[in-house]
Amino acid sequence: MITGTFLDEISHDIPSANWDREAWARDFRAMKASGIDTVILIRAGYRDRCAFPSEVLKRRHGYLIVQDDLVRWFLDLASEHGMTFWFGTYDSGDHWMKGEHAQEVEVNRAFTEEFVARYGDHEAFGGWYISHEIDAFDESVMRVYEDLAAHLKGLRDLPILISPYPRGAKQFDRPFTLEEHAEHWGRILDRIQGLVDVVAFQDGQVEFSELPGYLATNARLARERGITCWSNVESFDRDVHIKFPPITWPKLRYKIDAARAAGVDKLITFEYSHFMSPNSMFPSAHGLHRLYTEWQRGLEGA
Repeated sequence: MITGTFLDEISHDIPSANWDREAWARDFRAMKASGIDTVILIRAGYRDRCAFPSEVLKRRHGYLIVQDDLVRWFLDLASEHGMTFWFGTYDSGDHWMKGEHAQEVEVNRAFTEEFVARYGDHEAFGGWYISHEIDAFDESVMRVYEDLAAHLKGLRDLPILISPYPRGAKQFDRPFTLEEHAEHWGRILDRIQGLVDVVAFQDGQVEFSELPGYLATNARLARERGITCWSNVESFDRDVHIKFPPITWPKLRYKIDAARAAGVDKLITFEYSHFMSPNSMFPSAHGLHRLYTEWQRGLEGA
């Protein structure tokens, strides 16, 4: 079953739910009922937006677009429901994409230090998420991963998660073959071995016929290097023209079964609140929740 979810309120490709604290409290109750024990803030800041009133980002931009202290809400709600909260780092939307790894790491050093000063002793805080997503070997991003992971471990020696993606046909005109994927990710995991503890590959970029092979390869590459392998079972649909509606239940079920067959250690999703929740803004998510819950009960009763 899916036991972890990203939390997405600092995004650039899906709409905000515009929830207050009570709405988030209602959704955390739904997550708990669905078996979620892990919540991962996908990014605490992006460009000039932030999930808490960060002085670091305010100095960087001269202003800050922030609504409430979502980080505090999420930590408190996670604690209330016995969940582990993973803090997602800052994405400048700029430096790391231009090969400026030192600048990306510099702002994240200050930003994560600010987070630890404000919330680091919270009982629900149990992991770090490096929010920079890649599909192939990139020397500059390797240095972001290496430098930032070392800094995070120095702040709080907690597990570090990344959630990369394959260069698949659903997203790229010239996708990688499985062999190319394995070559790139073997090199990447060699570099971050001992720094990154968990890798959770996204599963939506490749064709369904290819997915079992990618899942098995990902699990093998990670385990050969002592890295825990999760699967990010995307609960939105990449196959329709609208970006992005909740996925159809047969596709989600297929991906769950494929990940389980590959022997991954945990299933997480991007992302429960928008695409699987009974409280979602999308009516079709309510149906997905109902179908998933019925299947879940069947597993538990088997």
